[in-house]
Amino acid sequence: MKNPFRINPETVWPGLGFPFHHAVVEPEGRKVHVSGQVAWDLERNIIGIGDAGTQTRYAIKNIQNILFGLGGTLEDIISVNVFYVDQADYQAICDARKEMFEIEHGPASTAVRVAGLVHDKLLVEISAIAVIPEEKFKVE
Repeated sequence: MKNPFRINPETVWPGLGFPFHHAVVEPEGRKVHVSGQVAWDLERNIIGIGDAGTQTRYAIKNIQNILFGLGGTLEDIISVNVFYVDQADYQAICDARKEMFEIEHGPASTAVRVAGLVHDKLLVEISAIAVIPEEKFKVE
């Protein structure tokens, strides 16, 4: 079933094989801007050193935990910005996103290769915008 809030016009290049949409219409609810998340655990240990796929999954899990604390889920994400260091890691990042997001709920997305992140062992950083429906929104 086609999602009327996830837009992929036939007049624009086709998707990249992972949960991504050219446009996402913002639904009603509380807009949440999630700061860039990396593969840090609670003690700021880096998870997945040298493994961009593991770091991507962990960054998304951090986003998921933030949204869960507000009553949201990954399905509420409407947009992500993915910053990565090494072009050779791009496929692993895409594969990890396939595991974490369902295709029909994929966000609008931007990916930017950068010279470096806040720590030289970090390979990926992801920021997100989510809209959590009012009836689900809570502050713990």
